[in-house]
Amino acid sequence: MSDDDSDAAGPDDDSGVAGPDDDSDAAGSDGGPVDTPSGAAPTMDAARYPDGSLTYPEHPIGPGGDEPVGTVDLGEYTAEVITWTTSTATPPGVREPNTLAIVEFDVDGEPVRAIGQVTTAAVETGDTVEPVYCAELRDPEAGLREPDSQSWDGFRFEPVE
Repeated sequence: MSDDDSDAAGPDDDSGVAGPDDDSDAAGSDGGPVDTPSGAAPTMDAARYPDGSLTYPEHPIGPGGDEPVGTVDLGEYTAEVITWTTSTATPPGVREPNTLAIVEFDVDGEPVRAIGQVTTAAVETGDTVEPVYCAELRDPEAGLREPDSQSWDGFRFEPVE
């Protein structure tokens, strides 16, 4: 698995879900877009590098060894489900069962993959999904970490009808 196929949640989160690197504590857990306290909608940013490649999550050095030159909000794109699974033995505070998918976005002909929760168990390989913001991907009180030690929000993937 290459860096852009890695766990989108980042090294400090063991939930296996996509999540932004902000400290947003926006209200609303219905999975729909929510404004952050600063008024800006959360974004699912991928890094763009000089050679045109993209990574999600963002990395300080890209596949070609260069620093990023910008970002792309994957929330503005749909993706295709590459594969999916349902976990029945989830970490503390994560819904059970928990359906996860690896999805691939096509951003101007450049692929970028992400992994994250799916809003429903009714998902199949090849389905088109879109990222939807979720203020709380897991219950902060149920884990071993202090609730204020990290952000608990992020994105789930919802099938497009």
